[in-house]
Amino acid sequence: MESHRVVVGLAGASGTAYGIRLIERLVALDHEVQLLVSASTWKVMQAELGLRGLGPSSPLTDWIPGDATRLARQVHTYNIRDIAAPMASGTFRARGMIVMPASMKTVAAIAHGYSDNLLTRCADCFLKERRPLVVVPRETPLSTIHLRNLLTLAEAGAHVVPAMPGFYHKPETIDDLVDFMVMKVLELLDIEHQYEMAWKGLRPEED
Repeated sequence: MESHRVVVGLAGASGTAYGIRLIERLVALDHEVQLLVSASTWKVMQAELGLRGLGPSSPLTDWIPGDATRLARQVHTYNIRDIAAPMASGTFRARGMIVMPASMKTVAAIAHGYSDNLLTRCADCFLKERRPLVVVPRETPLSTIHLRNLLTLAEAGAHVVPAMPGFYHKPETIDDLVDFMVMKVLELLDIEHQYEMAWKGLRPEED
């Protein structure tokens, strides 16, 4: 069970499509998702998805594509303020944690051990227990402060994966770009993803 459990945090930045697609793919791959959504993320999703009134009490099917029964069975949501939740302890075990997207506020909080909510506390636990933590910042340009915080995370053992999709797989849609980033984070947790976007090299020019 622990090897199929993944904590997913959506933390306030633009690019909520990344996190939504990640959840969708994890469910399709039969993984259990422990979902943490920051308060500001709901506002960002309303703007990016065009859904008014979206919030913690909204059904998962309002914003995550998929079968309602399967989503209810595999996606477990927690109140971001519930510091008594299981993942607030280092004894909680999972394959890994992915914060996608991550705001610079959340990056700063994790980098400096400021566990002011369940998401940042859970990330702190993954770092202190030396368990896989993947942070996907979505911000540009980056200030010196941002860069220092990201370096601190990397030095602490986190995978820092900026939302910078590649183009060598010849993307044709925005979904293709989103899928590329989802593929990258799944690979860091050694999760088989079934995407076919790996670099295959260049063929030698024919004479």
